[in-house]
Amino acid sequence: MKKLPYRVQTKTGDRFDIDFPLHPETGDAVRVGQLISLLLEAIDSDIVLAGEASNGDVLQAVAMVLAIRAGMIHSPHESVDRLATQLVARAMQAVGETPRQIPQTGHA
Repeated sequence: MKKLPYRVQTKTGDRFDIDFPLHPETGDAVRVGQLISLLLEAIDSDIVLAGEASNGDVLQAVAMVLAIRAGMIHSPHESVDRLATQLVARAMQAVGETPRQIPQTGHA
């Protein structure tokens, strides 16, 4: 299975180097990576402008956006639901298997 290596650094400095498994029918892995960055940047920008949002609220909004995008696909609901669920599960597993690299702080 092809993988998309993706590095993300949080605002607190934590870093994740994730190897996301790609669906066999992925059209453009580079574009997938670009969209991930765009979505994360949009969320961060909104939080800077509009103020903090709880992690649960952000996750809920992202889940609802996924459901809307899935609903826009002209395929049977059951097929799209199964694909979206499978993609989220694989992505969650990839992140769960990735060690969080925490920056060292303090004085030597």
